[in-house]
Amino acid sequence: MIARLRGVVLEKDAEDAVIDVQGVGYRVNLSTLSLGKLPPEGQPVEVRIRTVVREDAFELFGFLTKAEEDVFLLLNGVSRVGPRMALGVLSGMEVPELVAALSRGEVARLAKIHGVGKKTAERLVLELKDKMKTVHLEAVSRGTAPAPVESGTQSDLVSALLNLGYKPPQAEKAAELATGRLGADASFQALFREALKSLRAGG
Repeated sequence: MIARLRGVVLEKDAEDAVIDVQGVGYRVNLSTLSLGKLPPEGQPVEVRIRTVVREDAFELFGFLTKAEEDVFLLLNGVSRVGPRMALGVLSGMEVPELVAALSRGEVARLAKIHGVGKKTAERLVLELKDKMKTVHLEAVSRGTAPAPVESGTQSDLVSALLNLGYKPPQAEKAAELATGRLGADASFQALFREALKSLRAGG
């Protein structure tokens, strides 16, 4: 199975990216947060890969750090949480934040992630609370602790939109509109989706 890809970013969308490896394009599903951190199209990139094979699909899921991949595997191991939902959870919080929320049993905070809900959040905490300790240590050692939400979310949102190819004025306006509609305390994932919705509707 494919474990890693090193190539050039060919295309980026809201949910996946195409990575060109010596003339072969691989479509890779990534979290919203990881997509926002990918280099611009045409630039080199390296991602860790988990291959998911089903009767009707062969999908690649990509991660920028081992900690993110480890948390994905733990999430995917929870009952009724498939790979796409696991990626959705990773889209809602940076890895250190997510690990901390699970470790502390913050059900209400986890339930705010798009597509999760209270019952799934409770199940995640029940099954993963004690498994987060080793992941937390690695996440911190890799220096992936996020900036405070108040100061970082807006700039991260603009950066993610710029990486998708939007021009600075468009990205800044969409980020402001999204924050105005959802509030500054909304998750990055929710704000990103709202900003894209605004851009695709012409502002």
